Amino acid sequence: MRRFTCPTSTVRVGALGAAVAVVALAAPVAAQTAVQIEADPPSLIVARGASTAFSVRAVDGQGQVVDEPLRVTAPRQGLSLDGTTVTGIEVGEYEIVATTVRPGPGGEPLRLAIPVVVEWPPVVRVEVTSAEPLYAGATTSHAAVALHADGTERPGAEFTWSASDPGRAEVDAFGHVTGRAPGPVRVEAAFEGVIGGLDHVVAAFSGVAISIEGGARGREPVRTGDVQTFRAVVRDAAGAPVVGAPVEWSHRYVPSHGVMAPPAPGQIDGGSFVADVPGEFTVVARSGPLRVERTFEVVPRKVVRSMEVVGRGRQERVYSTDFWVFEGVDGRDYALVGAKQSDGHGFVFDVTDPDNVVKTDSIQVDARSVNDVKVSPDGRYASLTREGASNRRNGVVILDLADPAHPKIAAEYTEGLTGGVHNAFPTDDYLFALSNGDKYVILDVRDIYNPKYVSEYDHPNSRVHDVWVHDGIAYSAEWGTGLVAVDVGNGGWGGAIDDPVLISTYPVPTGATHAAFPYVSESADKLYVFIGDEILTREGMAWEGIGPDFRQKYDPTTGKGGYPRASWGYIQVIDFDDPENPRMVARYEVSEFGTHNIWVEDDILYQAYYEGGMRLVDVSGELMGNLYTQGREISVYKAFDPVGFIPNSPGAWSVMPHKNLVWFADINSGLWAMKFTDRP
Repeated sequence: MRRFTCPTSTVRVGALGAAVAVVALAAPVAAQTAVQIEADPPSLIVARGASTAFSVRAVDGQGQVVDEPLRVTAPRQGLSLDGTTVTGIEVGEYEIVATTVRPGPGGEPLRLAIPVVVEWPPVVRVEVTSAEPLYAGATTSHAAVALHADGTERPGAEFTWSASDPGRAEVDAFGHVTGRAPGPVRVEAAFEGVIGGLDHVVAAFSGVAISIEGGARGREPVRTGDVQTFRAVVRDAAGAPVVGAPVEWSHRYVPSHGVMAPPAPGQIDGGSFVADVPGEFTVVARSGPLRVERTFEVVPRKVVRSMEVVGRGRQERVYSTDFWVFEGVDGRDYALVGAKQSDGHGFVFDVTDPDNVVKTDSIQVDARSVNDVKVSPDGRYASLTREGASNRRNGVVILDLADPAHPKIAAEYTEGLTGGVHNAFPTDDYLFALSNGDKYVILDVRDIYNPKYVSEYDHPNSRVHDVWVHDGIAYSAEWGTGLVAVDVGNGGWGGAIDDPVLISTYPVPTGATHAAFPYVSESADKLYVFIGDEILTREGMAWEGIGPDFRQKYDPTTGKGGYPRASWGYIQVIDFDDPENPRMVARYEVSEFGTHNIWVEDDILYQAYYEGGMRLVDVSGELMGNLYTQGREISVYKAFDPVGFIPNSPGAWSVMPHKNLVWFADINSGLWAMKFTDRP
């Protein structure tokens, strides 16, 4: 909670999970008793990305302004409050809530809810594209995007399609255009009165033969989840390829013996195909009147492996958060574990012998939550983030790991980090620390006892939750904005550690981008970025969960608390080979559970899936479709502990491998060590 001083009055603001700001008050009169709160205006409509003026005030029974401290909050995922303005972040309906700090006449603080509607800004441009030319007798797909003035895309826009000459081309409601006769034609898409188009010249179709090249064939073994790339070649009467001939792909499926009522068996995108279930598959390519097929067999992936628990660092009296396992400079192995509801404590474990995990020390700081702990690659220092400091100067704490069993505080850095610091990312020389969910600040930590400000990056109208740095590029997870890639020293886009430069952004369908992990896949020869949702609600679903008291122990007096959390969301896999044009290619979605922190190493996704437990997933080779339905899961373990913070309630927060073991932190039961009990 921060206190600001206004020329006319004081407003105290601050709330977990809320956008907070001071709003202007009218000049107060002599002290009276406040009886209500008023807002100007009493309700708001604002476009996404736009700002509007706003103020609140406490008044007495005669309507006179009273010098009364107010707390003003708003949902940070939808609104940003800054001084006397409100900025729309995400489209939706929200409330700004103003309350008095002190009790009102009835003994309770006065409260006012101000409704806010965030609308889409007007569309100013429609762009129509097609990857192929138009041929008579053939169908070509078209795509359209509706763009706002700032270049952002309107999601879910439904277009009205038309062709300038129906005798030359016909277009359906989805932008599929079929050529009818040679000659010029314009294909147009309209949305909210804005029209865009693409000019074609319909050509005579000269193809007489079509063939399929590449990919699987016959009894050649193909596993579920293995992407097959087919290419269709159309040739004319002289045997020459028909350049740009449009090709439509489809597939059909015959189940394996004994499979009844099979699920969706697979998917095909262009010439790329992936099977979710075993069986006999046939891919079909069509171009105009031509058609060709290829049949092949798909077998089960068979990657499941057995695991067993080999060690515990039990934490049943606190709510465990992030952790990091590392080899200390003394050659022994350690784990740092953060916690909530722990009076500002983080914990140190010697995990060299996983059968005998020993808590060696604890570090107490001024904080309500020690949310994130990470260790530099060289093991020289650790970062520990703080939220809820008593003086509201949270910042980041830097630990000296010269004696890793007993770390000591080297420095606390708070300048520009006075809001809650939820996450940080250490490299050997620099530390990236999040500031109140608004930006990340880059610190020079070559001297950990004297950290120095270097630069910062604040993406406009965006809330940041996490950042991960690889090869001089910072990949930040920014809720509704999605994935944001910034050059912080790579240099390919002109950026440097002291001059960050935006490369690109990639919004995702769920609008809840929580974590990002870049991974160079040698088996696929690609750079993938795994990004995860965090949606701590299942509202509107058949299983909505219990409620908001999931972090509280059971209270026998009130009968509340002690519930497992209910979450939703999934991992989205982005092909980042071209950082300026990223594209989503795959996902890992387990229904009824929601994701948390991510780690990928040696073609295994180590995924913390909250109440879905610790989940290991095979991510070898090219990725496409839903990895969950393809039999790519290697192992799943849910931490049931009868004496946990909330008994027998799994809640995996983070997972990471270390020296042939898999470690994970569970919210309700602390640290777990697992090992494989069979060969790959």
